[in-house]
Amino acid sequence: MKQSTFKRVSIALTIAALMAGCSSGVKLDEAPVEDKGATSTMPGANSGNTGQSGVAPVDLTQSGREAGGPVGVARIVYFDFDSFAVKPEYQSVLEAHARYLKASSARKVNLEGHTDDRGGREYNLALGQKRAEAVRRALALMGVPDAQMEAVSFGKEKPAVQGNNESAYAQNRRVELSYR
Repeated sequence: MKQSTFKRVSIALTIAALMAGCSSGVKLDEAPVEDKGATSTMPGANSGNTGQSGVAPVDLTQSGREAGGPVGVARIVYFDFDSFAVKPEYQSVLEAHARYLKASSARKVNLEGHTDDRGGREYNLALGQKRAEAVRRALALMGVPDAQMEAVSFGKEKPAVQGNNESAYAQNRRVELSYR
Protein backbone atom coordinates (compact mmCIF):
# COMPACT_ATOMS: atom_id res chain seq x y z
CA MET A 1 0.00 0.00 0.00
CA LYS A 2 2.89 2.40 0.73
CA GLN A 3 4.37 1.76 -2.69
CA SER A 4 1.16 2.83 -4.52
CA THR A 5 0.96 6.00 -2.42
CA PHE A 6 4.58 6.74 -3.29
CA LYS A 7 3.81 6.25 -7.00
CA ARG A 8 0.81 8.60 -6.85
CA VAL A 9 2.81 11.29 -5.06
CA SER A 10 5.68 10.87 -7.55
CA ILE A 11 3.33 11.21 -10.51
CA ALA A 12 1.64 14.27 -8.99
CA LEU A 13 5.00 15.96 -8.36
CA THR A 14 6.18 15.15 -11.90
CA ILE A 15 3.04 16.68 -13.41
CA ALA A 16 3.36 19.76 -11.20
CA ALA A 17 7.01 20.19 -12.22
CA LEU A 18 6.13 19.90 -15.91
CA MET A 19 3.36 22.46 -15.60
CA ALA A 20 5.60 24.87 -13.71
CA GLY A 21 8.35 24.48 -16.30
CA CYS A 22 5.96 25.37 -19.11
CA SER A 23 4.59 28.49 -17.45
CA SER A 24 5.47 32.00 -18.59
CA GLY A 25 5.31 35.50 -17.16
CA VAL A 26 3.42 36.78 -20.22
CA LYS A 27 -0.32 36.33 -19.90
CA LEU A 28 -1.35 34.95 -23.26
CA ASP A 29 -5.08 34.91 -22.59
CA GLU A 30 -5.49 38.69 -22.24
CA ALA A 31 -5.01 39.64 -25.90
CA PRO A 32 -6.16 37.05 -28.42
CA VAL A 33 -4.22 36.85 -31.64
CA GLU A 34 -6.46 37.11 -34.66
CA ASP A 35 -5.61 36.68 -38.31
CA LYS A 36 -7.79 39.45 -39.73
CA GLY A 37 -6.25 39.30 -43.18
CA ALA A 38 -6.68 35.60 -43.90
CA THR A 39 -8.07 34.90 -47.35
CA SER A 40 -7.99 31.88 -49.56
CA THR A 41 -5.49 31.70 -52.40
CA MET A 42 -7.69 29.27 -54.31
CA PRO A 43 -9.39 30.81 -57.39
CA GLY A 44 -13.08 31.35 -56.76
CA ALA A 45 -12.83 30.29 -53.10
CA ASN A 46 -13.93 33.68 -51.79
CA SER A 47 -17.63 34.28 -52.20
CA GLY A 48 -18.50 36.97 -54.69
CA ASN A 49 -15.14 36.77 -56.44
CA THR A 50 -15.58 38.85 -59.59
CA GLY A 51 -12.04 38.56 -60.87
CA GLN A 52 -10.75 41.42 -58.72
CA SER A 53 -7.77 40.42 -56.62
CA GLY A 54 -8.69 42.59 -53.64
CA VAL A 55 -5.05 43.65 -53.37
CA ALA A 56 -4.50 47.38 -53.06
CA PRO A 57 -2.02 48.82 -55.61
CA VAL A 58 1.36 49.95 -54.30
CA ASP A 59 2.41 53.55 -55.03
CA LEU A 60 6.12 53.46 -55.87
CA THR A 61 6.32 57.21 -56.53
CA GLN A 62 6.87 59.91 -53.93
CA SER A 63 3.23 61.07 -54.21
CA GLY A 64 2.27 59.08 -51.09
CA ARG A 65 5.01 60.60 -48.95
CA GLU A 66 2.69 62.41 -46.54
CA ALA A 67 0.92 59.12 -45.74
CA GLY A 68 4.21 57.79 -44.38
CA GLY A 69 3.94 59.42 -40.98
CA PRO A 70 5.63 62.39 -39.38
CA VAL A 71 8.85 63.44 -41.12
CA GLY A 72 12.08 62.87 -39.22
CA VAL A 73 10.48 60.74 -36.49
CA ALA A 74 11.43 57.12 -35.79
CA ARG A 75 8.80 54.55 -36.72
CA ILE A 76 10.10 51.71 -34.54
CA VAL A 77 9.73 51.11 -30.81
CA TYR A 78 12.13 48.50 -29.38
CA PHE A 79 11.48 46.23 -26.39
CA ASP A 80 13.49 44.31 -23.82
CA PHE A 81 13.63 40.50 -23.90
CA ASP A 82 10.32 38.83 -22.98
CA SER A 83 8.72 42.24 -22.28
CA PHE A 84 5.89 44.31 -23.69
CA ALA A 85 6.52 47.41 -21.56
CA VAL A 86 7.07 50.58 -23.61
CA LYS A 87 10.31 52.19 -22.46
CA PRO A 88 10.23 55.87 -21.35
CA GLU A 89 12.80 56.74 -24.04
CA TYR A 90 10.07 56.29 -26.68
CA GLN A 91 7.69 58.82 -25.11
CA SER A 92 8.68 61.64 -27.49
CA VAL A 93 8.47 59.33 -30.52
CA LEU A 94 4.94 58.26 -29.60
CA GLU A 95 3.92 61.87 -28.84
CA ALA A 96 5.02 62.92 -32.36
CA HIS A 97 3.00 60.09 -33.92
CA ALA A 98 0.00 60.97 -31.76
CA ARG A 99 0.13 64.60 -32.93
CA TYR A 100 0.38 63.44 -36.54
CA LEU A 101 -2.59 61.09 -36.23
CA LYS A 102 -4.77 63.58 -34.34
CA ALA A 103 -4.15 66.22 -37.03
CA SER A 104 -6.27 64.22 -39.50
CA SER A 105 -8.85 61.55 -38.73
CA ALA A 106 -8.25 60.09 -42.22
CA ARG A 107 -4.77 58.92 -41.21
CA LYS A 108 -4.50 55.27 -40.16
CA VAL A 109 -1.61 53.34 -38.68
CA ASN A 110 -0.84 49.65 -38.32
CA LEU A 111 1.07 48.78 -35.17
CA GLU A 112 3.05 45.69 -36.15
CA GLY A 113 4.39 43.68 -33.22
CA HIS A 114 7.51 41.54 -33.72
CA THR A 115 9.71 39.28 -31.57
CA ASP A 116 13.11 37.66 -31.87
CA ASP A 117 13.21 34.01 -32.90
CA ARG A 118 13.54 32.54 -29.41
CA GLY A 119 10.39 30.82 -28.17
CA GLY A 120 7.56 28.99 -29.87
CA ARG A 121 5.40 30.35 -32.69
CA GLU A 122 2.22 30.80 -30.62
CA TYR A 123 4.10 32.38 -27.73
CA ASN A 124 5.83 34.86 -30.04
CA LEU A 125 2.58 35.74 -31.85
CA ALA A 126 0.98 36.50 -28.48
CA LEU A 127 4.00 38.52 -27.29
CA GLY A 128 4.07 40.49 -30.55
CA GLN A 129 0.36 41.24 -30.09
CA LYS A 130 0.97 42.39 -26.50
CA ARG A 131 3.71 44.74 -27.75
CA ALA A 132 1.48 46.19 -30.48
CA GLU A 133 -1.37 46.60 -27.97
CA ALA A 134 0.97 48.36 -25.52
CA VAL A 135 1.88 50.94 -28.18
CA ARG A 136 -1.81 51.28 -29.13
CA ARG A 137 -2.73 51.95 -25.49
CA ALA A 138 0.05 54.55 -25.18
CA LEU A 139 -1.19 56.37 -28.30
CA ALA A 140 -4.80 56.12 -27.07
CA LEU A 141 -3.78 57.76 -23.78
CA MET A 142 -2.37 60.61 -25.89
CA GLY A 143 -5.77 61.08 -27.54
CA VAL A 144 -5.53 59.00 -30.73
CA PRO A 145 -8.92 57.39 -31.48
CA ASP A 146 -8.99 53.58 -31.69
CA ALA A 147 -10.52 53.82 -35.18
CA GLN A 148 -7.18 55.15 -36.49
CA MET A 149 -5.07 52.27 -35.14
CA GLU A 150 -4.86 48.54 -35.69
CA ALA A 151 -2.56 46.34 -33.63
CA VAL A 152 -1.31 43.19 -35.39
CA SER A 153 1.35 40.62 -34.58
CA PHE A 154 3.86 38.96 -36.85
CA GLY A 155 5.68 37.22 -33.99
CA LYS A 156 9.03 35.97 -35.23
CA GLU A 157 7.88 35.60 -38.85
CA LYS A 158 9.33 38.90 -40.20
CA PRO A 159 12.73 39.55 -38.62
CA ALA A 160 14.35 42.92 -39.29
CA VAL A 161 17.78 41.25 -39.33
CA GLN A 162 19.00 37.66 -39.46
CA GLY A 163 21.27 36.34 -36.76
CA ASN A 164 21.52 34.47 -33.50
CA ASN A 165 23.24 37.04 -31.33
CA GLU A 166 22.01 39.68 -28.89
CA SER A 167 22.39 42.50 -31.42
CA ALA A 168 20.09 40.75 -33.92
CA TYR A 169 17.64 39.75 -31.19
CA ALA A 170 17.42 43.35 -29.94
CA GLN A 171 16.65 44.70 -33.43
CA ASN A 172 13.87 42.14 -33.92
CA ARG A 173 12.04 42.88 -30.63
CA ARG A 174 9.99 45.80 -31.94
CA VAL A 175 6.74 47.45 -32.96
CA GLU A 176 6.77 49.15 -36.36
CA LEU A 177 4.33 52.00 -37.04
CA SER A 178 3.21 51.55 -40.63
CA TYR A 179 0.91 54.17 -42.13
CA ARG A 180 -1.70 53.26 -44.72
